[in-house]
Amino acid sequence: MTTPPLTRHPHNPPGPYPDNAPHPHPAPPRPRRARIVAMVVTLTLLLTAAAATAWRLSRDDDGSALAGRPRVNDTRAGLTYAIPKGWEHDEAKDKDLISGFTSQITSRTEQDSETGATVLAGRAPQVIPPSDLQRQAESAARSNAEFFFPDQAATLEESRPATVSSHPAHTVTLNVKEEDGGTAQLMMTLITVDDNRTSFLLGIATNTPGTNAGDDIEAVMESTRTT
Repeated sequence: MTTPPLTRHPHNPPGPYPDNAPHPHPAPPRPRRARIVAMVVTLTLLLTAAAATAWRLSRDDDGSALAGRPRVNDTRAGLTYAIPKGWEHDEAKDKDLISGFTSQITSRTEQDSETGATVLAGRAPQVIPPSDLQRQAESAARSNAEFFFPDQAATLEESRPATVSSHPAHTVTLNVKEEDGGTAQLMMTLITVDDNRTSFLLGIATNTPGTNAGDDIEAVMESTRTT
């Protein structure tokens, strides 16, 4: 892979009235205009509630470092993750990503420069059992290091189990030597989204001395949720 209703008890129907008791008069029919107004008000409230729900889902409102930030909702990968300040997501460009990747956010320190950081999401070509996440994550991280940094030495910095929305996951971090003598960081999290899908996030920071690119990538990983 180089790539769980509020239940209301019904009102008891009115019992038979005594013969000498006045029967209640039916309520007068509501004018047609009043019914239309009521329908419009109800529809407006429903639409407003739906919009508010969508807005909440599009932002990271938990206690993470990126709380309140806009989010990428990647339906193909089954993941949603936050966009750090100074980063951007171009949905149109997601369609041009190479096979295996489904969305991307980037941070560039200079226009048209290779200096910067990126996080890509994708879906694994096959379902990976949770018991095999570590091995596959380490292997995939090294394969991606070779793909993005051909012939450069990669050193395992960390390999640890993780959870994403209570789903099993595993995160691997590599340090990769660059041609100019610098060090790039590659971080990969492999996630069991459901019984039929394993997805991943891949973060790469290159030539970023004095920046928070690595911290941003880690914050994106921490903000990730399954959908």
